Amino acid sequence: MNLKEIHNVFFVGIGGIGMSAIARYFKRLGKNVAGYDKTPTHLTHELEAEGISIHYTDALENISEDYQNSENTLVVYTPAIPQDHKELNYFRQHHFSIKKRAEVLGIITKNTFSLAVAGTHGKTTTSSMLAHILVHANAPVTGFLGGVLEGYDTNLIGNGTEATVVEADEFDRSFLHLHPNIACVISDDADHLDIYGTNDAIKSSFAEFAAKIENPEHLFIAQGIQNINGTEVSVNGTAVINAYNLRFENGKRIFDLNFKGEIIERIELLMPGIHNVLNATLAFAMAKTYGLSNESIKEGLATFLGVRRRFSYKINTKKLVMIDDYAHHPTEINAVSQAVHEMYPDRKITAVFQPHLFSRTRDFMEGFAQSLSTFENIILLDIYPARELPIDGVNSEVLISKIKSPSKILIKKEELVSFLSENTPQILLIIGAGDVGEMVDDIKFTLEKNN
Repeated sequence: MNLKEIHNVFFVGIGGIGMSAIARYFKRLGKNVAGYDKTPTHLTHELEAEGISIHYTDALENISEDYQNSENTLVVYTPAIPQDHKELNYFRQHHFSIKKRAEVLGIITKNTFSLAVAGTHGKTTTSSMLAHILVHANAPVTGFLGGVLEGYDTNLIGNGTEATVVEADEFDRSFLHLHPNIACVISDDADHLDIYGTNDAIKSSFAEFAAKIENPEHLFIAQGIQNINGTEVSVNGTAVINAYNLRFENGKRIFDLNFKGEIIERIELLMPGIHNVLNATLAFAMAKTYGLSNESIKEGLATFLGVRRRFSYKINTKKLVMIDDYAHHPTEINAVSQAVHEMYPDRKITAVFQPHLFSRTRDFMEGFAQSLSTFENIILLDIYPARELPIDGVNSEVLISKIKSPSKILIKKEELVSFLSENTPQILLIIGAGDVGEMVDDIKFTLEKNN
């Protein structure tokens, strides 16, 4: 496909975090960009403010005349769109060029030097760290990211054409469309079992992705990942690239790095959590392999402000702390729990959790119960279905019965703001990948008004 011949790009599911980055990219190139999404969100409102036309009803009359020419219009869709979607089927029936998001990302990045970050957990933060490091160093790079970066307020950063940083998404085996030159695999835990079926199938898919990197010196893997040949990275471990001497100073996470025998002292992070030390170490390894100096990488990490909904402080006072996080898998919840207990060891912590997907809740019911039980107080919401229909016997009532926290309650999403207004905690965590993220500003406003 010659993207130069494309004048119009229509996105079916434009509000997805990965889709929106590509929409912004085409808008930057001067293409006409429009799209559909099921629900308006903060992100779709931002796209509209940037001049992208979006509608929220699946109806053919919403496709403007500009996007009805199959010769110069590209249609991009997300696999989460149902098969009976009217607009998508119109494009299919009229023989438009139709590509999955991952295919388009593969086309965009094919002729660039590509740095790809894979993993069932941590890829958004790590790819964002890496992109920020490169942009901060004035490298000729564009980063297509799976989160909105604090300080940038976008998920598309940089404007270089020689290199790209991409989040290599394992959902629907999307990352197999990419052409990486340097890559990392942070984790290959079980997830997306509705797509893969088994844990072995997920691991095989990660191995297939990793095999795209010919030089093992250009592939970095977290120590403990099996059946992938690459350079191991660890935290307080035994890998050839190992972060050690972790400490806190003036609210900053500090650590030293043994990089294949070279000692690099005092790397600073603004983000807590041992998992973020691993993320930073992987980003460091990829940036150093790309050719940046140690000092330049350290400067980038020290100025990285984080990613929206990744341990994002919404309120931070002596009386009240409110943190928002996208965690939606037991491993991610454990990482958030470790970080918040590390930061506030002597204060009561309340976690609001909205499970994401019936299938994920079913597949990891025991894991969710165990990870959520690490919090003293749990406020549980109903399952956010996203693309799924309900599954018999899978609901939040079952999950809360298995949670062992001293205080736990199941409430409706509509009741959350008023409940928190009347029962304001000392430390509040909002966790989940569903639409609870859209409620964060309302919660923040209410709590600040009351305090």
